[in-house]
Amino acid sequence: MVTRHRGDGPVRRLDLDPGHVQAIKCQEPVGGLTHSFYKYPARFSPQLARAMIRAFTKPGDLVLDPFCGGATTLVEAAAAKREAVGADISRLAVFLAKCKTSPLSLENRRQIRVWADDAAGLTLHSDVVHPLGDWQELGYKRHLNCRRTWRIRKSLELLLGQISELRGCCLRDFARCAVLRTGQWALDGRRSVPSVRQFRQKFQQFVGEMLDGMADYMAETVGERLAKPVCMLRSAEELHLEEELRERRPPRLVLTSPPYPGVHVLYHRWQIDGRRETAAPFWLAGTVDGHGGAHYTMGGRNRGYEASYFDSLRSSFESIRRVSDEGTMIVQVVGFANARRQLPKYLEALESVGLEELVPIQSGHRQPRRIWRQVPSRRWYADHKVGLCSAREVVLFHRLAASASPRRSEDRQAT
Repeated sequence: MVTRHRGDGPVRRLDLDPGHVQAIKCQEPVGGLTHSFYKYPARFSPQLARAMIRAFTKPGDLVLDPFCGGATTLVEAAAAKREAVGADISRLAVFLAKCKTSPLSLENRRQIRVWADDAAGLTLHSDVVHPLGDWQELGYKRHLNCRRTWRIRKSLELLLGQISELRGCCLRDFARCAVLRTGQWALDGRRSVPSVRQFRQKFQQFVGEMLDGMADYMAETVGERLAKPVCMLRSAEELHLEEELRERRPPRLVLTSPPYPGVHVLYHRWQIDGRRETAAPFWLAGTVDGHGGAHYTMGGRNRGYEASYFDSLRSSFESIRRVSDEGTMIVQVVGFANARRQLPKYLEALESVGLEELVPIQSGHRQPRRIWRQVPSRRWYADHKVGLCSAREVVLFHRLAASASPRRSEDRQAT
């Protein structure tokens, strides 16, 4: 890396392998290993994650994702023989991350197949109920009791009622995740609700695909002496307080995708029958959600959201800086409602906490330029008032600025 200059001031150049640049721009569907367990919003490409892990780390290094969401970073880091730690403020995200990275033995997978075949044979007249709490009164089954959806709701209840037959938390969580994935397919954003027969067939199909994915994940990770990936229910603003990180060496790579400013993403809800929202994902995952949408996006959708967003962004990356050192590469995938206005503010926020941008040199270009990627088939919308499609993301690279020193030792002394 060398320092170059362009019209807007000094720029640190980052030399990237052309193959890594190609992987960043990859538009292949998300899949492989355990990535297809659930379609979590804001999942980024496994090819991108894999390329960044290979570019900036070596086996045994620590990879951190402070906004881990669907756990793409954790899965790819484990498969690449790296240690992995993730954090998220969503209980649903933490549940999914644990499901995707908890190994299941061959015998465990056989038990799941037998269980799934038996559970899929239940009829709507079966006298099986889900015993864990009154989710209906708590509002988690909202919009699932209408004429079009009640059969799918009952089918989900029947499957959940059978999970207690499995022994072991990992098996039960895997089964829940299979039910969650099928419920998402059947209800979220669909124009028409499938029949019970179609639901059962899809459930068995998803279980088979998930077990195959878990077998591939096991083949990549079992036998290594690395610790299982860790995912914490923790805000990125509080990472420097987390003992799990304080006891480890600094990460060589922070690979993440923070919430996008001004882009409306439903991280915590499904949309039923048009735009009616339901918290059913938390019910199916067996966890609770006590927050509104603004909690997950670092700001609401009102006109003053940017101030709240960039305050949270600064606090988050100040905390990330505290657990990093001069050898840490920070790679982010970010989209914007208005990139021309918001990208400079975003970069200014990171610079204010002591991070310095590195701009890649791309093949065929003599000057450094940022890498933008197009995301196919994205349903999110930037700026809810005008409904502009948000399908472009930029990949940003940062390190600690020369004038900024990590505070890990100071943090230890303070505690």
